[in-house]
Amino acid sequence: MSACLVQREAAALLRLSERTLERMRVTGDGPPFVKAGRRVLYRPADIDAWIATRIRISTSEEAAR
Repeated sequence: MSACLVQREAAALLRLSERTLERMRVTGDGPPFVKAGRRVLYRPADIDAWIATRIRISTSEEAAR
Protein backbone atom coordinates (compact mmCIF):
# COMPACT_ATOMS: atom_id res chain seq x y z
CA MET A 1 0.00 0.00 0.00
CA SER A 2 1.33 3.43 -0.91
CA ALA A 3 1.21 6.36 1.47
CA CYS A 4 -1.71 8.73 1.20
CA LEU A 5 -1.19 12.35 0.27
CA VAL A 6 -2.46 15.28 2.31
CA GLN A 7 -4.35 18.04 0.51
CA ARG A 8 -1.23 20.20 0.03
CA GLU A 9 0.66 17.31 -1.59
CA ALA A 10 -2.26 16.33 -3.82
CA ALA A 11 -2.76 19.93 -4.94
CA ALA A 12 0.93 20.27 -5.76
CA LEU A 13 0.88 16.98 -7.69
CA LEU A 14 -2.13 18.15 -9.73
CA ARG A 15 -0.75 21.70 -10.02
CA LEU A 16 -3.96 23.09 -8.55
CA SER A 17 -4.45 25.39 -5.60
CA GLU A 18 -5.59 23.83 -2.35
CA ARG A 19 -8.73 25.99 -2.56
CA THR A 20 -9.56 24.57 -6.00
CA LEU A 21 -9.19 21.06 -4.63
CA GLU A 22 -11.52 21.99 -1.75
CA ARG A 23 -14.14 23.29 -4.20
CA MET A 24 -13.83 20.14 -6.28
CA ARG A 25 -14.53 18.03 -3.19
CA VAL A 26 -17.73 20.01 -2.53
CA THR A 27 -18.97 19.67 -6.12
CA GLY A 28 -17.79 16.08 -6.55
CA ASP A 29 -15.65 16.96 -9.58
CA GLY A 30 -12.29 16.14 -8.01
CA PRO A 31 -10.44 12.94 -7.34
CA PRO A 32 -11.82 10.54 -4.73
CA PHE A 33 -10.61 11.23 -1.22
CA VAL A 34 -10.50 9.54 2.16
CA LYS A 35 -11.78 11.14 5.37
CA ALA A 36 -9.69 10.02 8.32
CA GLY A 37 -11.19 11.83 11.27
CA ARG A 38 -10.87 15.50 10.36
CA ARG A 39 -8.11 14.86 7.81
CA VAL A 40 -8.64 14.61 4.09
CA LEU A 41 -6.29 12.21 2.34
CA TYR A 42 -5.80 11.21 -1.29
CA ARG A 43 -4.57 7.84 -2.51
CA PRO A 44 -2.10 8.20 -5.40
CA ALA A 45 -3.87 5.43 -7.36
CA ASP A 46 -7.17 7.34 -7.09
CA ILE A 47 -5.52 10.50 -8.39
CA ASP A 48 -4.04 8.59 -11.34
CA ALA A 49 -7.42 7.01 -12.14
CA TRP A 50 -9.16 10.40 -11.91
CA ILE A 51 -6.59 11.94 -14.28
CA ALA A 52 -7.23 9.10 -16.75
CA THR A 53 -10.94 9.99 -16.81
CA ARG A 54 -10.11 13.61 -17.69
CA ILE A 55 -8.26 12.89 -20.96
CA ARG A 56 -9.78 14.65 -23.96
CA ILE A 57 -8.89 14.89 -27.64
CA SER A 58 -10.60 18.21 -28.30
CA THR A 59 -11.66 21.20 -26.21
CA SER A 60 -15.18 20.87 -27.65
CA GLU A 61 -15.49 17.22 -26.60
CA GLU A 62 -18.17 16.55 -24.00
CA ALA A 63 -17.12 14.95 -20.75
CA ALA A 64 -18.47 11.41 -20.49
CA ARG A 65 -20.63 11.21 -17.40
